Amino acid sequence: MRLFTPEAMRAADARAVELGYPSLLLMEAAGRAVAEAALASWPEARSYAVVAGKGNNGGDGLVAARWLRLWGREVRVFAPEGHRGDAALARAALEAHLEIEPLEDLDLHGAEVVVDALFGTGLARALEGVWAEYVARINASAARVVAVDVPSGLPHAPHVEADLTVALAGLKPVHVFYPARSACGRIQLAPIGMPSELLDPRELPELLEPAALRALLPARPGHAHKGAVGRVLVVGGAPEYTGAPALAALGAYRAGAGLVTVAYPSDARVEPPLEAVRLPVSRWQDACLFEAKAEALAVGMGGGSGGGAAARAALKLKKPTVLDADALYPEVVKAYATAAVPTVITPHPGEAARLLETGVGTVVQDPLGAACELARRFRTTAVLKGGPTVVCEPGRSAVNTTGNPAMASGGVGDVLAGAIAAFLAAGLSPWDAARVGVYLHGLAGDQVGSVGLLAHEVANALPQARARLARGEVVPFWDSGLLSRDRPPCGRSPRSAGP
Repeated sequence: MRLFTPEAMRAADARAVELGYPSLLLMEAAGRAVAEAALASWPEARSYAVVAGKGNNGGDGLVAARWLRLWGREVRVFAPEGHRGDAALARAALEAHLEIEPLEDLDLHGAEVVVDALFGTGLARALEGVWAEYVARINASAARVVAVDVPSGLPHAPHVEADLTVALAGLKPVHVFYPARSACGRIQLAPIGMPSELLDPRELPELLEPAALRALLPARPGHAHKGAVGRVLVVGGAPEYTGAPALAALGAYRAGAGLVTVAYPSDARVEPPLEAVRLPVSRWQDACLFEAKAEALAVGMGGGSGGGAAARAALKLKKPTVLDADALYPEVVKAYATAAVPTVITPHPGEAARLLETGVGTVVQDPLGAACELARRFRTTAVLKGGPTVVCEPGRSAVNTTGNPAMASGGVGDVLAGAIAAFLAAGLSPWDAARVGVYLHGLAGDQVGSVGLLAHEVANALPQARARLARGEVVPFWDSGLLSRDRPPCGRSPRSAGP
């Protein structure tokens, strides 16, 4: 599945006009999908209020209102004058069934469900004045709220807080990136028959899905031995940061590595897993000479402020490498690119800002753009950790769909670096190793689940996460079930539409 950016949706609209595609059919399908989703979620609700804007999003809401009325619900519709194009046609069809009330008379008292169809994707600025007031009235209502495509106002504030968001045609950034995702409630995907020729999937970010990633899991043959399923060298640590390399080693083992060696300064009291080979060194160069058999490296975890010294020494091995923490300096990452070493970098927003020589706020505001710029500038595979984590390499990008805010805990990123290194050691490309590692790491965090989790718990959940993925037991976070097109889903059992 691909992530539909606002730019892509605008391009699709223009392409539809160019091809002469009857876009009214898309609006009709979208509006009906919204009505079906609302009825399926709250079948006992009888009273609806539809709050519609002037654009196509408002037109979708007007179509939804018509279907709700045809299916026997009490419907009040509040909308401004001045609809154009397909939205005007939708308005005319609705006015044959009920009277549309002025938006300025918005009154939600008595409504059990509110359909938010004020604004769609690509809103350029925050809502102000009467528009902000309409959003406030929706949020103050006691009714359930179903948003058409996106809650109005996102990605800015103020915005509607929805119980259910019906994502039309595909998922948009606000459906997957926090904090906007929190305002969407439950997300239901509604394919509306958008022709494939309107969008080029190669230009859209990939959404990481279990079906595609399952095929990338390295096979473990019956005659396998520890030296044949991946050797990882972890290089890191400092007297004040002793846990990071140990957690990276645990992540590598739990992700499937056969042998893990941990090289750390001899003056640091690092306690790697019992299964790991310990390699205390006085110089980083000694570790790299000793462990030349490693098939992949994880470098920089807990390196203090060493300025990338461990990474500079490890570069001599010219093996696939994960660069984290103290290895994430522009000159270090550029050196790996110049040496053509297959590399994955795993910065958090602060480290990404350091690499891009910009502010953290800039990275947080556009994580997808920041990750792609890291990949382009340093000719690497970039894993920008966040909510959600983004994976980019030159020419393509992916957004993770697992993980949760409880994973904002010390050491969890070290586990991720080790896990990705394990998949590199198993022979996966940096792009594939990063995607599988990120997805399983988030899935393990979802299994542990609650605030207060510890990094080693995430690592120890990796084998079960990998087994669940291999068995096909993992489903995406969004509801992609198709509703019936033959009859209204009035008889279905209620479903929770909370977040």
